[in-house]
Order: sequence, then C-alpha cells, then structure tokens
Amino acid sequence: MDGLLPESPGHPEAYAVPNVSEGRDPHTIQALVDACRVPHVRVLDVHSDPDHHRSVITLAGESIAVQDALVGLAGECVDRIDLRRQRGAHPRTGALDVAPIVALDDEDEPLAGEIARGLAGRIGTDLNLPVFLYGHVAADPGLSRPMDFRRMGLEEMERLMEEGELVPDAGPPRLHPSAGAVLVGVRRPLIALNVWLPDGTLTDARAIAARVRESGGGPPGVRALGLYLPESGMAQVSMNIEDHRAAPPAVVVQAVRAEAERLGVEAGEAELVGLIPRDALLGGPTPSALNIHGFRPGMVIDTHVASN
Repeated sequence: MDGLLPESPGHPEAYAVPNVSEGRDPHTIQALVDACRVPHVRVLDVHSDPDHHRSVITLAGESIAVQDALVGLAGECVDRIDLRRQRGAHPRTGALDVAPIVALDDEDEPLAGEIARGLAGRIGTDLNLPVFLYGHVAADPGLSRPMDFRRMGLEEMERLMEEGELVPDAGPPRLHPSAGAVLVGVRRPLIALNVWLPDGTLTDARAIAARVRESGGGPPGVRALGLYLPESGMAQVSMNIEDHRAAPPAVVVQAVRAEAERLGVEAGEAELVGLIPRDALLGGPTPSALNIHGFRPGMVIDTHVASN
C-alpha cells in the first residue's frame, strides 16, 4: 500500500488536533481518548510519546460535537494531569496544551474561528481555565504561535498574568494550579515530523535543528528542536512544518539528512506524528523513500475527511 494516496472524499465540518500533556500511562491516555468519543465525532488517530510525555489526538465530525468533545477532553485533563508532577522533553503550558481547529482551506476558516472562540469561552467558563487564542484567531499578533507562550515558561506566564500584562481571552486571570492554561487556535494543516539520529548526541541534534529551522536559514515555516529521548535511547530532530507548500516534507527531511552527513552522523527513520495532507506527498518521494516509519494510507488526512 505504500505510496498509494487515496483521493479525498470531501471535507468534514470540523477537524481538530488536541495535544495533551500525557504520553506514558496507558490508562490515562485511554480515558482522555474516550472523553473525545462523543456522538458525531470520530477519533482518527492517537499518537503517544513517553519521552515527549505527550499525546496527539486527531478528531473530525460535526462542529458542535467536536467542540463538545474538546470541552470533555479539557475536563478530563484537569482531573487526570498535574503539571506540577509532569516532566517531558516537549515544552508545554497546559494539561490540555493546545487545541487547534484545523482549517483545511480558506473556506474553512470562518467556521473554524467560530468553533475556536466558542470553545475558548466554554473552557474558560465551565472549567475555570485560562484560555489564550492563537493562530488565525490570535488577539495579539505578538502571541500568534504556541511557541510565543511556551518560551515564557509557566512561572513567567503566572507573573505576567498577576501583573495584568498577560490577559487570557477567556477564563480567570490566573493559571490553574495543576492544569496551567489552554491554547485554542485556528491554523492550517501542520506536519509534525521527527528524524531519529541513532548514533547522534544531543549536541548533534541541536546543531542540526539550528540549521534546518527557518530562523537558522532553513526552509520557511520550519520549527525544529534537538532533543535526547532517554526512553528511546536516541537523539532526535523534532520538527513542525507550518506550510508544506512552502516547505515540502521531502525538502525538510533532505535538509536534516544533509546536515547530519555534514556532521558525520547517521540520520535514521522519520516519524510522523498525527496525519499528513495528501498534497504534501504528491510530486515527491514516496513515504518509504522518505523513510517514514510505519507509514500507512490511513495516515493521510484526506482519507478521513468525508462529511458525517
């Protein structure tokens, strides 16, 4: 089946990719996924990583039902995740860290915006959690990406909120003691792609990440971190591709492999976190040529986006 990319049957009413700060305990992960299983919502994919201590859940379905699922997920995160005890390689600001509504094309953005704003209000009111809007619904252009919040760290966010310099878009003007804050956004499809370095070090991974990210001269819209993951016993270049038309996955993976070769380090398999748009794989190498571990046609967004 590798390399076969099915045609898209259409768009769902809503498509969301919440990230939760739990990637180790299978019972907790299952409870979080089960919270998303409401009528008229399909759970398309779940990707958990114990080193990142993070799970990425992909949902599609009717707009209000998807909003209901995300409110239920937020409540389950409050009940089950305590950031004061959580440690993982991936930076985070909340138990339900990010809840993006994904606009697959320009026509989807108005509805996605309505869902996101409604979701923020419900989480803030029903669960007493501070919520910040990002992406296409960001209130502050300087805080339009999750990284803008994460680079502050929870202590700095708390200080700024106490001083009134950082005001949430919904919910109380303070961090939740155990669940932090929730980032709710609207964005276009993002590709989360990691490349393993079987014989590389953390220094190697950071050096490669510095060169392949946009700010280091790499392809546009590429965010990259160099990490060492003790559970896996390997270093990793962890990347988000924000615009696959400007930075096709093939170009990004090749950039990582070229930098690894320059350092005399082996670049191993790639790992796809969540799903990928069909057009990101057209006109380039097949998933097997990209060395994406365990790729299957069901990892293509377009196979799932039929209306309910």
